[in-house]
Amino acid sequence: MSTDQWQPPVSLGRRDRKSRRTREAMADAALRLTLEHGLAALAVEHVTDAADVSRRTFSRYFPSREDAVLDSLRTDFTRINEQLAARPAAETPVAAYRAAVTAWLRDADHPAWHRRPGMRALFVLIDEEPALTAAYRRIAVAEEEQSIRLVAARLGLHPETDLRPAVAVGLGVAALHAATRTWVRDPAGDLPALIDRAFDLVAVEPPR
Repeated sequence: MSTDQWQPPVSLGRRDRKSRRTREAMADAALRLTLEHGLAALAVEHVTDAADVSRRTFSRYFPSREDAVLDSLRTDFTRINEQLAARPAAETPVAAYRAAVTAWLRDADHPAWHRRPGMRALFVLIDEEPALTAAYRRIAVAEEEQSIRLVAARLGLHPETDLRPAVAVGLGVAALHAATRTWVRDPAGDLPALIDRAFDLVAVEPPR
């Protein structure tokens, strides 16, 4: 079994909690300002002023303003991976990934995209702004790689040389992204229902 298997998070100490609050304050400010004024109008100084931190502090947490804007999405993918790591070993990889996404959708303490204001608008911006598109892809790929390592560990396979973990995760990720894409473009769309439908379609060829 892979030695890279995910370990459950430990309780955060006081310093870690403060660090997380600082990061969240900057990410929240970056997202809010971007949704209000657009990415072109966003400067790092706007974020640091809104969060009452220094430019040096910002640079310790984020390599760019785009990473700050999208940090909540990175956190969402991390939470999905935490749920994936906790799934029973008897579940198949795709079923485990689906259950992890479902648990993330239902988490009352950390609302998913359909329960957070501005998320549709953020995904529209990701499609329209090349810098956000590139940052989002980098974040999503990094979290997908972690999913692959988790699935490889579940199966006792090598994450770099065996196709099966990557294919299983790819199917789950494709279902999540396809459902999200439809939800963003359809104001009447229901994200949990769309995700359920997308995973149902994973096992069958889409109808003509």
